[in-house]
Amino acid sequence: MTTLLCDHADEAVAGTEDGSTVLVGGFGMAGMPVDLIDALIRQGAKDLTVVSNNAGNGDTGLAALLAKGRVRKVICSFPRQADSWVFDDLYRAGRIELEVVPQGNLAERMRAAGAGIGAFFCPTGVGTLLTEGKETREIDGRTYVLEYPIKGDVALIGAHRADRMGNLVYRRTARNFGPVMATAATTVIAQVREIVETGDIDPETVVTPGIYVDRVVKEADPA
Repeated sequence: MTTLLCDHADEAVAGTEDGSTVLVGGFGMAGMPVDLIDALIRQGAKDLTVVSNNAGNGDTGLAALLAKGRVRKVICSFPRQADSWVFDDLYRAGRIELEVVPQGNLAERMRAAGAGIGAFFCPTGVGTLLTEGKETREIDGRTYVLEYPIKGDVALIGAHRADRMGNLVYRRTARNFGPVMATAATTVIAQVREIVETGDIDPETVVTPGIYVDRVVKEADPA
């Protein structure tokens, strides 16, 4: 597979279809691929299911996508926080669906998708509203709940550096969900701070191998 180096974020998100499940990296704004989200807004795909750690901050990035009415459902761990007013208003108005997933389960369900695991049993959430109606099983004296993988049609992730083969390295907390999302989606699109020549990244530091990455775009220079 050859990674496509895109000249612009609009090129990178081209072809995203209505109704897609889109995995969006970021922990708050750390590692949030804002350029790609803005391009997705311009691209116009709608009726999306967005999988992310939270449901948007302020009025930019993921919050801006929600504000445009393009998202049908959000799957996340932390939908509400001090600056989640866009999501809050949509949810109260009944204009968006929500599935809350414990943070570790969210990461593991995407990791399972990338690893080809059909389902797994996990103790997190047992006995709460989050697991009502789900299959449970007693294993070694403890109750576990059956969880299924989360697969994406598209993953939008932010990384620090890429080479021309699409190998990615991340910077500190901006790494967050990027690596598991890159294994769990059909089309993986990475926004990076810089693109270097193949061989300029020490193979020992590569976190996401280029085999998982379909498109790379350098983020826009600040205005």
